[in-house]
Amino acid sequence: MNVEFITALNEIEKEKGVPKEVIFEALESALISSYKKNFKTAQNVEVEMNRETGEISLFALKDVVEVVEDKNSEISLEDAKRIHASYEIGDVVRYKLQPENFGRIAAQTAKQVVIQRIKDAERDVIYDEYIDRENEIITGDVQRISKNNVFFDLGKTEAILPPNEQISGEYYEQGQRIKLLLLEVKKTTKGPQIILSRSHPSLVKRLFELEVPEISQGIVEIYSIAREAGSRTKIAVFSKDPDVDPLGACVGFKGNRVKSIVDELYNEKIDIVIWEKEIDKFIANSLSPSKVLKVFVNPKEKGAMVVVPDYQLSLAIGKEGQNARLAAKLTNWKVDIKSETQFEEYLEENHLSEEELSEIFSYSSSNEDTDLEHNEWIDSKDGIDENTPQEENDLDYFEEDNFVDENVEDNFEQE
Repeated sequence: MNVEFITALNEIEKEKGVPKEVIFEALESALISSYKKNFKTAQNVEVEMNRETGEISLFALKDVVEVVEDKNSEISLEDAKRIHASYEIGDVVRYKLQPENFGRIAAQTAKQVVIQRIKDAERDVIYDEYIDRENEIITGDVQRISKNNVFFDLGKTEAILPPNEQISGEYYEQGQRIKLLLLEVKKTTKGPQIILSRSHPSLVKRLFELEVPEISQGIVEIYSIAREAGSRTKIAVFSKDPDVDPLGACVGFKGNRVKSIVDELYNEKIDIVIWEKEIDKFIANSLSPSKVLKVFVNPKEKGAMVVVPDYQLSLAIGKEGQNARLAAKLTNWKVDIKSETQFEEYLEENHLSEEELSEIFSYSSSNEDTDLEHNEWIDSKDGIDENTPQEENDLDYFEEDNFVDENVEDNFEQE
């Protein structure tokens, strides 16, 4: 080792951000292991490196004892006093070793340690850079596809789009440039692992933030999102400024803003609805594009009965129940959809008038339980599905055959 080595360490510290002292400590530890391995010894040894000149000194350490049991780690008091008269029982004798070819071993070890430390530092830099960008939009180029995993080149590193985060039916070609959600950054022994998503609801949220200035400025806010990736998304928005129309802001002039998002998602349908504080109005809006005649809500059970025109029942339910299912996810309420005819039959079967039904249900959404916590699932790594209403504790007056839930699809055959 020489001054040139010290100069090189100074450059590495400046360019790669690897502290010089970290390399010195790692090198001293590695040299001890190399010495024991190459010289096949179990001696206790110590390595010291001069921080100014790079000079390496190797020392053997032995405990002073009365009776020697292990020659590699112990020395008798008599032999110790021959080295220096001041040694006593319990002291540690430290004397310099000068093995042959140790300089060559030291040079090889130094190279390996420096290279490894640079790799570790670069991994840490990449991890620190991307960990702060979780749940943000990132653009990457398709690098390769292996076992249904799609690998993207992000410039400084590689990221993976696993099968469960891909959109069903979406195809990827090498060199293709795509916007994705940076879902998670994990620290592994091989460096940071960056996981991407194309199917997460937050991808839609971030795309709207990019395309709609009013959202990025905080004038218009996204209340909730329900998504079935590759097929349809519902998004509820509201405006903090009474002079700004949230729907118009999201759609844009001649629909150019929402069209850009639809194009990015390869023609996934997007329904934009207005969030209303009154839950009955919000539920009615969530079933767009269907027309809603009446909404009866039960805040305690977070359930609602919705009445639609006979000719719009299929539209309200949607193909395979999709429209109703997304509305339930968007509002976080159970939704029981009936046509006018079914509603009249329901009243007759239960011997109820509309006024009596109103007493059982409630038009009022003033109950504190009716408000959905703002943005409570949008940024969740597990997505919106975790808060989808379940079919538990149904009221006696709900007809389960007509009930809409994420797990119920067979009930909706009308189209």
